[in-house]
Amino acid sequence: MSRTVLPETLIDYGDLEGGLVRMMDRFRNEGTMTGDEEADNYLRENANAALLGMLYDQRVRAEYAFTGPHRLRNRLGHLDMKLIAGTDEDELRRLFTQKPAVHRFPNKMADQTRGVARIVADKYDGEASNMWNDGADFTVVQKRLLELPGFGPQKAHKMKFVLHYFCHRDFSDG
Repeated sequence: MSRTVLPETLIDYGDLEGGLVRMMDRFRNEGTMTGDEEADNYLRENANAALLGMLYDQRVRAEYAFTGPHRLRNRLGHLDMKLIAGTDEDELRRLFTQKPAVHRFPNKMADQTRGVARIVADKYDGEASNMWNDGADFTVVQKRLLELPGFGPQKAHKMKFVLHYFCHRDFSDG
């Protein structure tokens, strides 16, 4: 396994607990967040995948949650939020249940994925990165995240670390 280069500044995650902490510890020690280098690379390359990984980090092992977008992309052939927003509900649910399932709760997560995709498509031109790459400070980004289905205050706060460790935006200055 090749070692991924760490972000220049690693932000302190001492106030967090749970699976995301385990992933960041692994990243410091092994250079991989999920244990799957291909999934890690996809999360770094695709902001929509990083956002959905955080959405899926609920009642499943964090590593499984964050590899979920990679499984979904492999089934859909894309992770285009505009296309996902228009995907038939039953078809999306079917794709979520294929083995291995995208998530432990496939129907709920399929529905939340469509909901997130609709908002990202309508408000952010289909690109999750438009939620945070306009120079807004993290307080503004958190407010945007809280508008998404499945995102509460804790998940919105954790997104700061996801964005940082998957090299989408450096919030180490505040």
